[in-house]
Formats: sequence, C-alpha cells, structure tokens
Amino acid sequence: MTDANRYDAVVIGGGLGGLTAGARLAKEGRRVLLVEQHSVPGGYATTFRRKQFTMEVALHEIDGLDGGDPKRKVFEELGVFDAVEFVRVPEFYRVVLEGSEIVVPDDARRAIAVLTERFPEEAAGIKKFFRVIGGIRDEISRLPSAPWLTRLLLPVFPFLYPRLVFNAGKTLGNFLDRATKNRELKLILAANVGYYHDDPYSLSLPFFSAAQAGFFGGGGHYVKGGSQKLSDHLAEAIRARGGEVLLKHRVSAILTQHGKAVGVRYESTRGKAGETHEVFARVVIANAAVPQVASLLPDRERLILEKEIRGLSESCSALCVYLGFDRPIKELGNRCYSTIVHGEGVRDLADLAGNFRADYSKRGFVFADYSQIDSGLAPEGKSVGAIVCLDHISNWEKLGEREYEEKKGEAARALIERLDRMIPGIKGSIEHCEVGTPRTMRRYTSNSAGAIYGYAQTPRQSGHKRLQSKSPIPNLFFASAWSNPGGGFTGAILGGWFGAREAGRAL
Repeated sequence: MTDANRYDAVVIGGGLGGLTAGARLAKEGRRVLLVEQHSVPGGYATTFRRKQFTMEVALHEIDGLDGGDPKRKVFEELGVFDAVEFVRVPEFYRVVLEGSEIVVPDDARRAIAVLTERFPEEAAGIKKFFRVIGGIRDEISRLPSAPWLTRLLLPVFPFLYPRLVFNAGKTLGNFLDRATKNRELKLILAANVGYYHDDPYSLSLPFFSAAQAGFFGGGGHYVKGGSQKLSDHLAEAIRARGGEVLLKHRVSAILTQHGKAVGVRYESTRGKAGETHEVFARVVIANAAVPQVASLLPDRERLILEKEIRGLSESCSALCVYLGFDRPIKELGNRCYSTIVHGEGVRDLADLAGNFRADYSKRGFVFADYSQIDSGLAPEGKSVGAIVCLDHISNWEKLGEREYEEKKGEAARALIERLDRMIPGIKGSIEHCEVGTPRTMRRYTSNSAGAIYGYAQTPRQSGHKRLQSKSPIPNLFFASAWSNPGGGFTGAILGGWFGAREAGRAL
C-alpha cells in the first residue's frame, strides 16, 4: 500500500453533506478524497445550462443565516460568506387557495400582524403557533454537541428543553388542530409543508419548527448565480487544503477488514468498463443514500446495517418543470418570488396528503419566479422560473420510454395551463421548458426512489430517533439528508458537519 492511495478520510458522494464533511476535515488538516459519480459536485445543489438560461435544480430559498442559525457557524468556518453571495428573498410565500390568497412575510412579528388582521378571532392561536415553533428552534440551537454531555443532562432535560421534550412525538397537523379550528388559517400556516414532507399529519413538529422558525427568524435567501456556486466553493475548499475531488467516478464497494471500514473501490462512470481502483482510509464517510450504502458493504456488514435501517421509510420525490422566459415574469404582473397553490379540492389540512398524489391538473404546486430577485440566472431582459410539485417514483417507474416522455409532456402542459390562468401571458413567454421527474432525481443523485429529503421526517425518524452520524460499522460514518438532522439544504449541510465531527473523533 502506497501513500498515493492512503487517506485520512474517503467521502462517498459529493452532495452538500459530503462536500461539507470533506471541507471540514480538510480544514482540520486531514487528507481527504471525495468521489462523486456526476460531472459536477453538489447533488441537488447544482445548476445546468440551457440556451441563455442557468436552471436551478432544486434551491428556491435557504432559511435563516441569522444568529440563531447553526449553519451560520458552518459557513463562517468554511469561508462561504467570503465566496458566495446570498440574496434576500422579499417575502416568505404567497398562498393561493380556492377563492382567496395572502402573502406571508418572512418576519415573525410582521407575519403575526398580517395573519391577525386577516383572522382577528384567531389571534391567540396565531401567537401560540409562532411562540411554539420559535421556542423549539431556540431549544434545538442550545442542545449540547457532545453525546456525553447530552447523557449527563438527561435527568434535567424536561426543565432545560421543555418545548422540545413536550413536542418530541407530535406532528404538525395535530399541533395546528389544537392551535386553531380555522381551516383556511391552518392551510396558510402549513402552506409550504412540501418543503419538508408530503403529509402534515406525519411530519415531525420539531423538525418543521426548526426550519420554519428559521425562515421567520432570518428570512429566506438565494445563492446568487445558483446553488452550484455554493457546491463549487465547498469542493474548492477541499482542494485548496490538499484534498481531492474526483468527479465522474462511482464507488462500487466499501472495503472492510475485521468488520471495520478501511477504504473503497471505485470506477469511472465514463471510462472503460471493469477498470477499478482501490484506496484506503482511516474513516469512510457516506454521503450516498444509506440504502445504497448497505449494498456497497460485504455481506456480514451489510446485514448489520440493513438491520439498523429496516423499517425506515423514504421521503417523497418531486416533479420539476424548469422554465426559461423571454422577459422578466414580474412584467406580467406576478408580484411574489414564491407562490404556493393549493390543489383542487383542498379545503382542509387533511386533504393535502391525498392531493400530492392527484392528477397534475389538480395537484398543488409551487412556482418560483427568480425574476423577483437579482438571481444571476438569466441575461438582462429574460428570466427563469420553476414549477415544483411533490411526486412519487411509483408514478413513473414502470413506464416505457415513449410512455415516459408522453407523461412528462402531459404533466408540464397541465401545470403550465394552470399557471397561465394565474399569470396571463406566461405560457406565451416560454422560450425553454424541461421536466425533471422522480426518475431524473434518482438518475443524477442515486437516491433511492428519487427521494429528495432522505428518510421521511416522521416522529419515529426524527430528532434523537433519526439515524445518527456514527454507523454500526466501525469507521463508517453518515453525512447526508438520510442521517441526523435530515433533509433540505440546511439539514444536509448540518448532516455533513456532524458526520465530519464524529469521524474526526475517530481519527
């Protein structure tokens, strides 16, 4: 074994979690190799070019960046603020329901005022909502980072973290049902549930609170020029400190000795079939989907990990219609960056889960209008937008190629027609249209079922019950949306930070 194929850490996968983990360890002086199957780093934090347009794969807005946001420290440590420009989004979201609409500000005090003016008889429930989610976020930010300190504090946990303990097993839907009986208000407060999960009645309240209160505490932000800028910076942070980022290569096996992870075998995704390479490391960090990680292990270790993850359910996927326009869409009268349209027949919170599986002519969706900000995604006089709705691989998996392409076209036409009724003239302004399905998500990220949030954020898969960074296989660690704390850009970044922290303790 030579020094050339020996590392302190090998990272499997270059999504945000893997990039963050690799950048942290490289900053600490560790020799890092990151192996990524795609031609660019970033996973869902990537962009692609079509004609004059830069298309954003997934990011609409990232929460927080205020003093209560734990990823602020991560960004400061890794020099993100020096290299990446964040553009503040003008409001949280606009909600369109059957017969009404409302714009919700991204500041808690202003949001309370707007909602109370609309629903004066629900003032107590509105204040309770913001008090509880803000309190949960605050308590999560004060949790100790060291596992031994957490164990030491267990006897007094209910006194130190009362809201977190009391709401640990609760769902967003159940909480809203207790806070208010007003159906419209509940649909407004949970309008962006799709940012986290596909059913408010099985979405962990603490997870929702941490992210939602982040938007109300620090606002929403977009990476100017696209999320690829963030991913590229993190990749460069690894390289700048002597690490390597190997693109267009896929890990085909995790090597073990005496039950411990000791390296990986990888191959080119563009080169000759069967040409493999082996490298060895003191720790292996898996940014790849955990179900896929199990398949990379030898039988003995695979069975151990499969036992650990047995029964865990994957999150939903998504359908994205990427649009390039011949003008800024705000010129057509659209006035909000993020518009959430509840689907046909949605009159109560309990209707949402079923609607996320409805026909595309009736399904709820989000429209992101990047012309509302200085996004850097299109030349002057043009703009980019995206229609996104939650979806599931089961809708697409068994289709032949012709059926698949036809269904993509049908879905795009149905969603664009509905958007054109909301914003007259937008259909005629489209210069480019492209559709990404759950199959697309799976193809480019290798996430099982095209999952966009890793394991679903249900109470039994959230918080201290979520898969932790340290795997049951010695020297193998997780750093992704599939592990603690969970999905979304913030969850993946923190998952990478926590994974690197745990791996660092083993080095």
